[in-house]
Amino acid sequence: MNTAFRAVIAAIVLPLAITGCAGTMRSYDSELKQTVVLTASGNNAQALQQLEKNNPDKDKDLLYYFEKGQLLRMEGHFADSRDAWFGADQKIREWEEEVKVDPAKFLGNVSSVIVNDKGRRYDGADYEKVLLTTMLALDHINLGDWDSARTEIKKTHEREAIIAELRAKQVEKETEEARTRNVTTTVTDLKGYPVETLDDPEVIALKNGYQSAASHYLAGFIYEALDEPSLAAPGYRTAIELRPNIAVLEDGLKNLDSRGSRVKPGMTDTLFVVETGFAPAKKSISIPIPVPLGTGIGVTPISFPTIHSDSSAAVPERLTLNDGEQAVLLAQVTNVDAMARRQLRDEMPGIILRGTVRAIAKTAAQKVAYDRGGLLAGLLVTVASVATESADERVWRTLPGQISLGRMTLPAGQHTLNVPTAQGEKKILFTVTGKHAVVPLRVTGGNVYLAQTSYTPEQVAAWVAPAVEPPAPVVESKVEARKPSAVKKVNKPARPVEKTEKNVPKKPAKIS
Repeated sequence: MNTAFRAVIAAIVLPLAITGCAGTMRSYDSELKQTVVLTASGNNAQALQQLEKNNPDKDKDLLYYFEKGQLLRMEGHFADSRDAWFGADQKIREWEEEVKVDPAKFLGNVSSVIVNDKGRRYDGADYEKVLLTTMLALDHINLGDWDSARTEIKKTHEREAIIAELRAKQVEKETEEARTRNVTTTVTDLKGYPVETLDDPEVIALKNGYQSAASHYLAGFIYEALDEPSLAAPGYRTAIELRPNIAVLEDGLKNLDSRGSRVKPGMTDTLFVVETGFAPAKKSISIPIPVPLGTGIGVTPISFPTIHSDSSAAVPERLTLNDGEQAVLLAQVTNVDAMARRQLRDEMPGIILRGTVRAIAKTAAQKVAYDRGGLLAGLLVTVASVATESADERVWRTLPGQISLGRMTLPAGQHTLNVPTAQGEKKILFTVTGKHAVVPLRVTGGNVYLAQTSYTPEQVAAWVAPAVEPPAPVVESKVEARKPSAVKKVNKPARPVEKTEKNVPKKPAKIS
């Protein structure tokens, strides 16, 4: 038995026996299925417990911080959510630095993936990396820290540039690798694969799988709120380029110069950010593919990822204000589901290439095992090959599936809002103060979460009368998974105000 043969067999068989290689056997879709069910039904505390149970190791991965930040945000723990997402952002920033130093490391070393793609470190889907900065910006605004929100949306542009350059190089490298290895299989050749999920017109119409109109519009709104119209304009303009012919996006740019003078004292320019549903799941499907073996062609089953959309929440077209006095028209400007399918569509050539190389290696190992080790050795390698063959199902599941925007000017103070859900309308109470405000809402099934700090009527009256900005809300952080030093490297949180009976905000409650 030569050295190369031993290496291939070890790479295939050992993951079944060594718990340290459990990542190659882990089913992320199965783990998160229960978490999503709990979240959709409003049991976020239990969902958090489930998340911790599924991640017992001391060193947490990127997805752990993604999911934890989202669940904490839906519970109204904005500082804890921010801190969890700081942990995710730190890992992505480390990835960015590695890409700058050694981009070849991330261009797809197909020969190294013998078991399955789950053996690769998960660095996040491109759209997840970009939307993380958007979610962090919203957390900062919830905490009254607009300057830190500005830092996050500035990071969006830098992150997109890194991703664009890397993906261009990756396509070039994978195309050359496929040509060298004579791999001509395309996604349309995978009999039984749901190609229509990737060839949907909305998916094809996207410029790419990572730029979000909601992210860029929010960037424009934040710059405008900070009195930087020259920086706001590019944000609004990019949003329009990504999603043309959407009134709310076009009005953001068209009315930029005159809007400041039209917003009277005591009025608040208000942006409604409505998130619905969940990002789609990835599931593994096994499809036989042709494998060249010596003088003939063999057929080996290889697993590929498929997208499964979430339909637990309808996307509302409008919100009703103050018992029907006004209506906020909404426009869906970011479809995370479509972005996930577009990213997978762009990744499929590389996935097929790695799968083909893996199939050749596994088939050759089985043949050599039978020839040199007999029936038992052959069966061992065959069983190990089948058992370890699984597509990468890792994806940020608690991310919203769709993001809609609406904008209008409201009198500063408290208002009621009727939000349509799959189980009827839900009424919530929200507050706007100052010249600009963001009202983020999350709709999951029949539940509505207001991602905004709650204030007492006395506080609101005190702020509205003299037309002053409210103090930064005080929310204590209890996250232990993130090291304090990592936060300092990423961002500086808002300075807390002294707690008094009048300025301590109430914890937001879920409306169900």
